[in-house]
Amino acid sequence: MLTIDGSTGEGGGQILRTSLSLAMVTGQPVRIEHIRAKRPKPGLMRQHLACVLAAQAVSGAQVSGAELGSQTLVFEPGALRPGEHTFAIGSAGSCLLVLQTVLPALMLADAPSQLKLSGGTHNPLAPNFHFIERAFLPQLARLGVKVEATLRRHGFYPAGGGEMVATIEPAVGGLRPVDLLERGAVGEAFAESLVAAVPRRVAERELALLKDALGWSDEQLRVPNVRQNEGPGNALIATLGFEHVTEVFTSFGEKSLSSEQVAKRLLRQMKEYAASTAAAGPYLADQLALPWALAVHQTGRAAAYTCSEVTEHTRTNLEVIQRFLPLRADLKREDARRWRLSWEPMG
Repeated sequence: MLTIDGSTGEGGGQILRTSLSLAMVTGQPVRIEHIRAKRPKPGLMRQHLACVLAAQAVSGAQVSGAELGSQTLVFEPGALRPGEHTFAIGSAGSCLLVLQTVLPALMLADAPSQLKLSGGTHNPLAPNFHFIERAFLPQLARLGVKVEATLRRHGFYPAGGGEMVATIEPAVGGLRPVDLLERGAVGEAFAESLVAAVPRRVAERELALLKDALGWSDEQLRVPNVRQNEGPGNALIATLGFEHVTEVFTSFGEKSLSSEQVAKRLLRQMKEYAASTAAAGPYLADQLALPWALAVHQTGRAAAYTCSEVTEHTRTNLEVIQRFLPLRADLKREDARRWRLSWEPMG
């Protein structure tokens, strides 16, 4: 049994989720200790427990320690169970983190799957639905995996109540390693402000500030229809399309923040990405680490991508992946705002 120390590096929930993902993929039993040791409330919170239970359902695992507050978990995966699954987090915990946990195994399964997920779809500390749909899933398609995600109901923190469906078609013949080194030609760029049970003038003010700062046209500034009973919530989202990659940046409204502050937070993220020539921003770089590693592991062929920043979260993720798979993550800094991550087989 492999033992993973959950207090290493970033010391958060990603160590748990990546360990569960790779235990299911490899069949490797794992013991995770000191879960979320560096968080103010260590141990399994509700959304982390939801990830454990989802992984158990998908893999028929034998599990001990799956309870709220537990700081030690033993997970012994069984046979993979693709098909239809429904997972309800029961809070504003992120649906997308549950999807992130079980997707690596299901995208390598021998049959399609459909996941119905309820909980948070737009959370400040997790990838949101629009990021996953527009930035992450198209990169999985390049590896050969087809995932269609449908948002049925927004779920903002702290109320939750969101609903989404993901249909997963595994890669036919296995994953295809690819390189993602350049953005390519510039494509569509637009911003949208989601407001639910929040005055529309908030959205209009946020978008007006972006228009002044970016010089964008009115057609690039949108207020999508969101049912008011899906709130309260506000998310300001910018989508930047390129030939080889789409990046999505989000700034969430809060009671204590003005529209100016929300817009400035988004503009700061966009400015940092614009100052780099790398393909992926810091959050997409983190999401791509495991799929890229699995493609290299399956084929024995190296693959790489570039990113504008390597966070502590990403570095910790790379360490966990290398505990499970016989791969080497080669990180090279090409300039001040451009890194290259290459996954290479060992030996």
